[in-house]
Amino acid sequence: MTYRAVEAILEQYDADIGAAEAHGIAAGMLCVEIRADAENWLRELIDDENQLFDEDKSLLHGVFEKTRELLENQNDEFAFDLLMPDEDDPLDEQVEALRNWCQGFLFGVGYAQTGADWPGDTAEVMRDMIELTKIDAEVGDEDDENALIEIREYVRAAVFTVRDQFAELNQSQTH
Repeated sequence: MTYRAVEAILEQYDADIGAAEAHGIAAGMLCVEIRADAENWLRELIDDENQLFDEDKSLLHGVFEKTRELLENQNDEFAFDLLMPDEDDPLDEQVEALRNWCQGFLFGVGYAQTGADWPGDTAEVMRDMIELTKIDAEVGDEDDENALIEIREYVRAAVFTVRDQFAELNQSQTH
């Protein structure tokens, strides 16, 4: 599940979004409903998912299912990470990917949760994510690099906050 492999597939099929945003959408959908359907996600990524080669479709399904698995794993929250460029890639590219990931996450949560009622701390996390979509990609020094690491860790933790809040909500609605 590499950023570059997913990016290449999305470019090949003229998707309007990149790998980071696609992964953000998947994570958002899965935080709201862990049983979300990968086919719905694929339809958001590719205009005509029927044109996907089986190998590409399989890889994208694998990304979605691996994301589900990592979000379901209550014992090791450190296993989940954002699908982003490598730390060796230019910092502005990493920042842009983080911005796109947050944008995708917001879309994914909104796709799966259409109501205005956000459970627990989810509304605050959503406001933070909205602010992160405005982050400036004009970066370059070591302070910016450290800030990006901290923001990325915050986003990772925020994903689990949203997941936990919706899991509690879904559990209370089924009882």
